[in-house]
Amino acid sequence: MFGISNLANIIFRGEPLKKKKRIDPAIIRAKEEKKKKKIQKRIRMLEKHENHMKPIFEIDTLAEVLQNDKRPCHLTSLSEEEIERRRLLEREWIKYKQNQWLKDLHVIKSILSSQETALKELKAISKQLYKKAVEFDDSYLPYDVIGPVHTPPIENYDTPDGEYIETTIKYAGE
Repeated sequence: MFGISNLANIIFRGEPLKKKKRIDPAIIRAKEEKKKKKIQKRIRMLEKHENHMKPIFEIDTLAEVLQNDKRPCHLTSLSEEEIERRRLLEREWIKYKQNQWLKDLHVIKSILSSQETALKELKAISKQLYKKAVEFDDSYLPYDVIGPVHTPPIENYDTPDGEYIETTIKYAGE
């Protein structure tokens, strides 16, 4: 198989094996202890926050699982009768929703017209009562503001790095 010259080249290219460095057993033990403590700390933290669920948008699904989905997807073609039945059902639903919208619109218009007639009659009876009825009532919207809530911006101030908005989401247990 090999000629004598090839065999000699292979033998001469060989190198002695490198010596393994001896590491102090105390250092190895210390590293292992450090790893164990870190894992135990993480376990304690997870146990502390075990009832907190991770939000759905952060749950990662493996691409392999999504690609190699074992569930068969059987799309059956619909019969003509089923297609026609669904089309008629959709039309019926559209008519129902349109009638519902028209009824709501009619109710709103009738309420507004009755309010207008009541205000006209009130104005004819007493202008003071009319003014009180049309006046805005603050008690429905309790809103109190005391002084400015932000410092006004400094004029002609050039921001060095632009604006920064913190959008990091923090969850319990992190």
